[in-house]
Amino acid sequence: MIEARNLHKSFTGKTGTVVAVDDVSFTARDGEITGLLGPNGAGKTTTLRMLYTLMKPEPGSVDVDGFDAVRDAEAVRRRLGVLPDARGVYKRLTARENIAYFGRLHRMREDDIAARIALLAKSLEMEDFLDRQTEGFSQGQRTKTAIARALVHDPRNVILDEPTNGLDVMTTRGLRDFLRKLRAEGRCVIFSSHIMQEVAALCDRIVVIARGRVVAQGSADELRALTGQDNLEDAFVKAIGSDEGLHA
Repeated sequence: MIEARNLHKSFTGKTGTVVAVDDVSFTARDGEITGLLGPNGAGKTTTLRMLYTLMKPEPGSVDVDGFDAVRDAEAVRRRLGVLPDARGVYKRLTARENIAYFGRLHRMREDDIAARIALLAKSLEMEDFLDRQTEGFSQGQRTKTAIARALVHDPRNVILDEPTNGLDVMTTRGLRDFLRKLRAEGRCVIFSSHIMQEVAALCDRIVVIARGRVVAQGSADELRALTGQDNLEDAFVKAIGSDEGLHA
């Protein structure tokens, strides 16, 4: 389980201070898919970076399975599998070698790494390119390699930043099925998106972020009820136009 409490983050540049995240709080439960939905520039990626310890809240706190992301950062990282917004792979290595390298970083045994690679390659349908160098991979092949790399150590909590961005229809469908498998295994899954169809198809709970703030959260049905709208897209548009915020 991942709990975010009162997260704040700002950046200072030549033009002044920009507040990227402003008092964001939510809980992502085990056995559920939680979606961060918002327009581009809403603060989703900055929020995720605080969840996976790349940035420190100022102020605010993040707990992952009871471990504080600032005080116990190493313990938190062991419990997380992360697909960041920048997900390049090592081009001179094969997909298998990319995944195995991350397994070694997690101090896994070689036989355990091999077993996880076999399982992930089958689940992600990447067996046909597993032993090819990643240079020249399609966007979908790179994304699958990066996801397998993030999950090689079998984490209970998974954070994915716009995982279907740039993918074709069939690859997207396969990835949806894979995320459902993670949920069925009882894992905590968080993913960010600005694509309404992805969120509607996958998420048990939706956190809507706009202008760095949580403006609504709940299930799809709860968001429709809270906004008085018949479909999720209209509910989203109404929510991000609200300065008050709506919460189930």
